[in-house]
Amino acid sequence: MLRRAPILSHDLAAMAAPVTKWSTEVRDADEIDEVMRRAFKVANDPPYRPVFVSLPINVMEQDTANAPIPPGRAFRLPEPDPAAVAEACALLRAASAPVIVVGDEVGRTGAMGDLVRLAERIGAPVWFEGIRGHVSFPSAHPHARAGLPFDAAAIRKTLAGADLVLLVGGAFFEEVWFSPGSPFPEGAKVVQIESSAGPLSFNHAPDVALVAGMGPALSALDAAVAAASDDAWRSAAQARCGRLAEQKAADAAAYQGRLGKAWARTPISMPRVMAELRKATPANALVVEESITASVDFAAAFPFDGADQYLGARGGGIGQGLAGAIGASVGSPGRPVLCVSGDGSAMYSIQALWSAAHHALPIVFVILVNREYRVLKHNLDIYRQRFDAASDKPYPKMDLGGPALGYVEMAAGMGVPGVRVTNPDDVAGAVAQAFAAGGPRLVEIAIEGKR
Repeated sequence: MLRRAPILSHDLAAMAAPVTKWSTEVRDADEIDEVMRRAFKVANDPPYRPVFVSLPINVMEQDTANAPIPPGRAFRLPEPDPAAVAEACALLRAASAPVIVVGDEVGRTGAMGDLVRLAERIGAPVWFEGIRGHVSFPSAHPHARAGLPFDAAAIRKTLAGADLVLLVGGAFFEEVWFSPGSPFPEGAKVVQIESSAGPLSFNHAPDVALVAGMGPALSALDAAVAAASDDAWRSAAQARCGRLAEQKAADAAAYQGRLGKAWARTPISMPRVMAELRKATPANALVVEESITASVDFAAAFPFDGADQYLGARGGGIGQGLAGAIGASVGSPGRPVLCVSGDGSAMYSIQALWSAAHHALPIVFVILVNREYRVLKHNLDIYRQRFDAASDKPYPKMDLGGPALGYVEMAAGMGVPGVRVTNPDDVAGAVAQAFAAGGPRLVEIAIEGKR
């Protein structure tokens, strides 16, 4: 039938290939067992990526006597090369201002404790990828900093003063804007740990690279540094730890000052709404976040110390939050889920509310309504500044008004009760009541727009 070019026909495997790790189409039902075994194997080998399997309608109508092929037990924790560990250890011990940048794979593979021990051992601050989907380092830890910016020059400025950068398990670096030059400070050595060799050929050449499991590599490196250290080196590292703790306390005090200034503003300020959300969220909740331009305030309000407490959106596209919350809830039966989304992002996958109602999932959807695509306005400001474009022009097609969108009404139409909040004093109570209901609920909160 493909020769007749039927409606919706296309080479789906070719369409999916650029954005998947492996893409294929099954041509006969007897192939399904082998194809699916391979698909799950490929997806779960590092680097972890999605695969795509196309099942044409004629194949789905065929019978097969082939049974599913069990995946078998695969143990994937390769030990690092001792020679590479020794070289990396020598660079770490020679550094007087080491910095760590961590990606999602540390959290995904349960290696957070190993990273904490190494960071404390060498007295290094820990920065995060600009976009992250998992927690790989405790956010309240004295060494924890923040997410890195999205261009090489800004990253280089953020890491200024470092004489060694240790990259661990991530996409280094995902940029939005082009800036010439290296993302690393001049003269800084670079050590990188990845579970597969592919990421080592991206945008920079590390001085030493370790291809191994996150936990084994970090543990081996920590043990090597500990064994090679003398009292003077340990004293210098502890002094760095002390300065990091002081910086963390100063940052927390500065944020409390910012929160105090914004506390009573209406529409509700982003610092206030995040503080109220944190107050009302159960301690055992899984938080799915797509707050985008409110992410700095979200990170300040919500301390995470476990990889199973938080899910973020990767890739840079918006609209993942509501749909991601459905998957998070299905994968964690009975656990309360908080989904925080901007109003613009929510419109990309608003139909997820119906799925939540249909499956009676315990998700509280919080929609932050500023009636604009604030991130697009922010990016347009940067564009105009970078390219010397007129900066006094309006923001075309970036407002969500005329008519205003009613998320409570949309939720009701899909079977999810909701409430609209405009008073900052009512936020925590509304969210707490939503969690107490035990099923899907929506809380629409009016927040301030671009200032």
